[in-house]
Amino acid sequence: MRLRRTAAVFLAALAIFCSGSGALAQRTPRAAPVSPAAQTQSLPAPAAAPTTNVDVTPSGGDSFAPALNRMSVVSLFLRADAIVKTVFVVLVLASLWSWAIIINKWMALGMLKRRAAKFERTFWSGLSLDELYQQFSQRADHPFAAMFTSALREWKRAFEGGPPREALLPSVKDRIEKAMNVTIQRESEGIERRLGFLATVGATAPFVGLFGTVWGIMNSFSAIAARHDTTLAVVAPGIAEALFATAMGLLAAIPAVIFYNKFVNDIGRYVGRMESFADEFSAILSRQLDEKAAR
Repeated sequence: MRLRRTAAVFLAALAIFCSGSGALAQRTPRAAPVSPAAQTQSLPAPAAAPTTNVDVTPSGGDSFAPALNRMSVVSLFLRADAIVKTVFVVLVLASLWSWAIIINKWMALGMLKRRAAKFERTFWSGLSLDELYQQFSQRADHPFAAMFTSALREWKRAFEGGPPREALLPSVKDRIEKAMNVTIQRESEGIERRLGFLATVGATAPFVGLFGTVWGIMNSFSAIAARHDTTLAVVAPGIAEALFATAMGLLAAIPAVIFYNKFVNDIGRYVGRMESFADEFSAILSRQLDEKAAR
């Protein structure tokens, strides 16, 4: 019963609400139609378009917002501060000196290899040791000739007072080997000269460039803090300086590391070739010493 009463009250209220809304809609007056001419007169005249040029220059000014097509190595260097310029100069000088060492060492190693091949052909051509000594003692201009002349000079000193006694043969052989080993070590040091600079540049140039990178990023944040602006025109110059410093560090380090490893391997093979020849030559001299002592 209560459910029916509640439903009847709800339906009655809904009917009253709908009837009241219809009556209110009928009593609402409609606006009178307006002619097109009246509409035209009532509309306000449109305002004239502004002719003043709008300034779209960033707050930082043109010095902080160079166009991208105007960015170059020279402009980045000129716009950088003293610290970043110092990093650029140091890396450029290191790169130029590294390339000078690379070219010089490349030519020197090539010349040494050609002279070593020529010396070995002459040595195994069948000439006597005295003839070879006369030929190379006056112009020992490469490691093989210097090693040969030092060993044969020690050999000749052993025969200055006549053939050595058999008991002295081990000491003579030992002195000859030591003379060749000392010559090999001295010539190797001469060949390896300035390679340490390449190793230093290859190890430190990326870190020097990283220092310039950090400094450029600091400049970017300083510009943001000073101008209260985070637009690309404010941030881009410092970031460009930072990335350029990194690129310069890699440009100096990569060739230095590559050619340092190459030269170390080439010199190692060349020194091994010298040591092999020293062993063969020592065996030849030891055999001749035994033959002369047996007579």
